[in-house]
Amino acid sequence: MASADKPTIGSIAWMDLTVENAAEIRDFYSEVVGWTTGNVDMGGYDDFNMTEPGTDNAVVGVCHARGGNADMPAVWLSYVIVADLDHSIERCASLGGSVVAGPKLMGGHGRYCVIKDPAGAQLALFEPLSS
Repeated sequence: MASADKPTIGSIAWMDLTVENAAEIRDFYSEVVGWTTGNVDMGGYDDFNMTEPGTDNAVVGVCHARGGNADMPAVWLSYVIVADLDHSIERCASLGGSVVAGPKLMGGHGRYCVIKDPAGAQLALFEPLSS
């Protein structure tokens, strides 16, 4: 994102991987890539932020496929900033795509959904809360 106060429309803001065995996959990527981990309280269990080695800079998330994430695909999913989630959903459908998850709230940060394009690729769209 260009700025925490004003995200850039069309930019990739985050990436998540949602899987059944998140702790095992967290450890896999810690060993393979060198990321360090931080826990994210999900109310009864933890998901994980993966950070660049030697920093507090979280770059991706590894999440359990449960709760609000139960219907998320097990792929590295990019979240792209959009200006109006409802408009983007309408355009997606009118152009032959579909919504496969959501729209959902992301805490106090905004709303998102996961779409599938006409080729079958999936992408998350994220509309941040207005400042």
